[in-house]
Amino acid sequence: MEKLYGTGVALVTPFKKDGKIDFNGLEKLVKYVLDNNVDYLVALGTTAETATLKEEEKWDVVKCIQSTNYKQLPLVLGIGGNNTENVIRKINSIKNLSDFYAILSVSPYYNRPSQEGIYQHFKSIVNCTEANIILYNVPKRTGSNIIPDTVLRLSHDFKNIIGIKEASGNILQSYNILKNRPKNFSVISGDDFMALPVILGGGEGLISVIAQGLPEKISNMVSLAREENNVKKAFSIFYNIIEIIDIIYEEGNPTGIKTLLDIIGICNSYVRLPLLVGSHYLRKKILHLLNNNELCSMKKYKKD
Repeated sequence: MEKLYGTGVALVTPFKKDGKIDFNGLEKLVKYVLDNNVDYLVALGTTAETATLKEEEKWDVVKCIQSTNYKQLPLVLGIGGNNTENVIRKINSIKNLSDFYAILSVSPYYNRPSQEGIYQHFKSIVNCTEANIILYNVPKRTGSNIIPDTVLRLSHDFKNIIGIKEASGNILQSYNILKNRPKNFSVISGDDFMALPVILGGGEGLISVIAQGLPEKISNMVSLAREENNVKKAFSIFYNIIEIIDIIYEEGNPTGIKTLLDIIGICNSYVRLPLLVGSHYLRKKILHLLNNNELCSMKKYKKD
């Protein structure tokens, strides 16, 4: 199976003021990133507020993304949880699994399994489904870390476990996996801040939050680092956007990125409880950075 390289986008789910899904906004977002050189799309990840979507809403979101994308870019689908049997059931309910490059599946959260429990969770998923699985390690959300030994054990034992979205924030952890992984196993940064160190260490790319707000910038940065080995130029882009990456997480994700998307006219900033819409202070800071650094070149999307 050919690896995914480059910039993936963890798409938000736009909402209307009444809390219903804004499918026009979602279409606009997908078209925006398609027009600006990203490499693949990730649906129903954490950034999509999947935890607050009803099951029927999730599939409506996926259908909208598929329709707008029209098979232009690979699509990764998020299906994870802390009930192993339920995760298996959801994956097996997909009628056309071939429509998706892989399933992105987060390590079980809240019940905090041991490393052996994590191993057995993913072993059960690959043994009971036909899906290709990308592990998702994000300890600050799950309450537990998939240590490199467990990742490597899974990667060597199961050919259908094809990669990891690594968002532990520990670069040495990423490097330990990169050093000892099987040839066909991908290591993808799950953190915008860590993208360049992971890529320069041999990683395949980035699944990004900020890329849907600044797709051309992030795609160019990743391409410079991964394909052209132009480290200096890649870091010049990174240092230009480092402040805005930091700011979009100040009030949580996806509150910050939705505020940015609202400012540039892609979709509204509404979120579902328990998240809150971005504050006036956050909006002001983002506007200041956009105006001063000329980060937003997509003037045609600006609202009247």
